[in-house]
Amino acid sequence: MSDVAAVEQFVKKFGALKTEISKIIIGQDLVVEQILISVFSGGHALLIGVPGLAKTLMVNAISQALGLDFKRIQFTPDLMPSDILGSEILDESRNFKFIKGPIFSNIILADEINRTPPKTQAALLEAMQERSVTVAGQHYKLSLPYFVLATQNPIEQEGTYPLPEAQLDRFMFAIHLDYPTFQEEVAVVKATTTDRVVSITPLFNAEEIVNFQKLIRRVPVADNVIEYAVTMVGKTRPNSESAPDIVKNYLDWGAGPRASQNLILAAKTHAVIRGKFSPDIEDVQAVAFGILRHRIIKNYKAEAEGVSEEKIIKSLF
Repeated sequence: MSDVAAVEQFVKKFGALKTEISKIIIGQDLVVEQILISVFSGGHALLIGVPGLAKTLMVNAISQALGLDFKRIQFTPDLMPSDILGSEILDESRNFKFIKGPIFSNIILADEINRTPPKTQAALLEAMQERSVTVAGQHYKLSLPYFVLATQNPIEQEGTYPLPEAQLDRFMFAIHLDYPTFQEEVAVVKATTTDRVVSITPLFNAEEIVNFQKLIRRVPVADNVIEYAVTMVGKTRPNSESAPDIVKNYLDWGAGPRASQNLILAAKTHAVIRGKFSPDIEDVQAVAFGILRHRIIKNYKAEAEGVSEEKIIKSLF
């Protein structure tokens, strides 16, 4: 199949995928789209929202519709690396046998990732970056596609371990989940307080998703679009000559080169799901908030004056 025909097929399947997910998830279209862009770009996502906004249900629904294995890990202060990676046990014939942990799945929901100590957070890092796990000197490859969706509760900070900047940078998107609108909440209550069971039909399989990830990497990008993305990321660095005054006044640190790579990858996926064969500047702008939000570090002045990350990112366009 030619790449043009593959893009057309992907657009149809993506539309059907969103319809299938909307059977269970009401509203939150932009959140679902950003998670799916992250999956098809081969990245990971950090979901930030208060409890009770159906984060787990959303990931479960997406994994069912994608036809992938799904595991949920509830991160707690006493969770050890072996609890998520797996461990070696002595079997009945007195041989060591490796029992795989929950990290061996296609989609991992790392629930409240900031509740667990850095040692366990770091155990997830190798799996996210290398798509492999090392236990007792043995190297184990994870099955592809591999996607980590971590959640954070923004209101409870006591007794938590904030993710270090290096680890935040591994997440392609930071997605903010807001409360539903009045109409959406009415629809949610109607749908979830009856005994009607909704089933989701899997529309993809693991091999198809890997092929679509490769297709998206083959999408050509004009030099001016790449230069626009790199310029935008460069403007987030307070010491840069091109940084606007808002950045110099309100940011301590800007985004690194990984932000530029992710902007282009996400812009490619954003363009393809709309039936375009190459991304333009509008596609870069559409994904910029989710990709830059967690990569810029505001200073005390920004916090005191209530300047949001969104306002700073908007000034870069």
